[in-house]
Amino acid sequence: MADRSLRGIRLGAQSLQSEEGVVFHERAQHTYHCTTCKNDSTLTFAADAEVPEAWECRTCGAEALLRVGDTTATVDHSGDKVPRSHWDMLLERRTLPELEELLEERLALLRERRGTSEPASAKISA
Repeated sequence: MADRSLRGIRLGAQSLQSEEGVVFHERAQHTYHCTTCKNDSTLTFAADAEVPEAWECRTCGAEALLRVGDTTATVDHSGDKVPRSHWDMLLERRTLPELEELLEERLALLRERRGTSEPASAKISA
């Protein structure tokens, strides 16, 4: 049994490829400064890549701005979309009186299915 065992290297131990003939792309390091936690982060990008003006801070998750020399870049947020909640989208389709009417209809249907005609709040006592 021992003479038939498989021989080889461990998985993930070493790569069988060498770096011979590999030409690495030029790189450039850029520094981002977080105004919230005052932390500087240095990131490496390809030399010909378009570098974003803002990056998420590694420490606090706030927006860190690109530092060029002694100045930091400014980011224009005027074109950003404001996130809408489900409630906001619902109010675009229906008015509050319509929503109250729908709620009463659904509650009446549920009470009918349970076999009770009075609201549940009337049964609860302190």
